[in-house]
Amino acid sequence: MTTPPPRKIRWGVLGYAKIAREQLIPAILRSNNSEFTALASRDAAKLTEARQRYPIPKVCVGYETLLQDPGIDAVYIPLPNAQHCEWTLRAAANGKHVLCEKPLALNAAECRRMIDGCAHHGVTLMEAFMYRYTHRTRQLREIIRSGVLGEIRTISSTFRFPLTNPASIKLQPALGGGALYDVGCYPVNLIGWIADEILGQPGSGTARPDSVSAESVQSGGVDVMFAGLLKYSSGLIATVQCGFNSHKRVTAEIVGSQGVLEIPETYFDETTPLILIAGDQRTEIPVEASDRYCREVEDFADAILQKRPPHFSLAETQRNAEVLDRLFAAAKH
Repeated sequence: MTTPPPRKIRWGVLGYAKIAREQLIPAILRSNNSEFTALASRDAAKLTEARQRYPIPKVCVGYETLLQDPGIDAVYIPLPNAQHCEWTLRAAANGKHVLCEKPLALNAAECRRMIDGCAHHGVTLMEAFMYRYTHRTRQLREIIRSGVLGEIRTISSTFRFPLTNPASIKLQPALGGGALYDVGCYPVNLIGWIADEILGQPGSGTARPDSVSAESVQSGGVDVMFAGLLKYSSGLIATVQCGFNSHKRVTAEIVGSQGVLEIPETYFDETTPLILIAGDQRTEIPVEASDRYCREVEDFADAILQKRPPHFSLAETQRNAEVLDRLFAAAKH
């Protein structure tokens, strides 16, 4: 008897955003357990461009048509932040599993609605923090768990870049723009993840700061520079910095009682080595190249096929939304 080929998850993509066309669609095409089945856009010209670039069996003018297609198992949502909640809930109501770009929601209340809505309809939901699927992140986890840093005292992380397009949706308050939503959510996620590790409860989303303070620089109704300070009951103090108005800087540093770990290009696939400093010894730790978007797609698809949760938990997603809320509130004072 011939063994049937393994089943693959059939993906639809809602919107031909830059991250979809440059990262997620190619990742789906590279993956071993997924098929790129359909693309929806409200712009017919974008659908024409997409068909010239990718082999797409189906294109849909409008998102609802794609969601009603029984030949789609899961959708990827790269829409503006302010539209994540609406289209995630619509997708769930149509029985579609949802991989949604970060930040999952504009606030913790929206986030809870999305999690509860997907649970009600029995579909898998995950926030697309692709850096959690890199070799860099895996090595970081191993170093933390090894104890070589001693007791972790401080974490600092920066994610900033110069945003030169004045028409960018990242600068539009009605669409959920701003630096903290766009790039600051990464350091907040990293700090929360490590704080869970300190508690010995990895992936639990348990660790929450006791106190939060923040400052921001606003322009056109959104934050273009943001800095936050988080203090935890363990004694950990962490800083978040992000922005659209300065030279590119993506880095993190973890300082412990016995050592320091520098993590350049923290959220990317690059092979830039980690730097471990213990006493007078400075060691460069090689980092393998990763395919973070493909690994993210494959984990999500496998979670659906195996009826298990994805490796990145919704408890962490909910915690991230709550901390973002607190940072925004603190910056207004």
